Amino acid sequence: MPRPAKFEHNRFLGDKRTLRVYDLDRYGLDDRVTAAVDNVLQAETFLAFGPDTLAEARNRGYHPDPSMRHQLQLEEEAEQEAATGTAD
Repeated sequence: MPRPAKFEHNRFLGDKRTLRVYDLDRYGLDDRVTAAVDNVLQAETFLAFGPDTLAEARNRGYHPDPSMRHQLQLEEEAEQEAATGTAD
């Protein structure tokens, strides 16, 4: 499913009310994320980040949505493996 029209070139979208950031790669795949993003768009309480990274969202005080936990864990493990030069 395509991303919302206003954010077709963005990956992360923040909700100013809850300071939660959503991964638009999960939009249309995860019903909870889709509903939350649609709610944010309807309420017009959204924020896009520049640069469009999770690190920038965190720098602005936003916290990842729980739907991103597994993805973040995998990314952290990959970074650790790259830093130590080990692979399973």
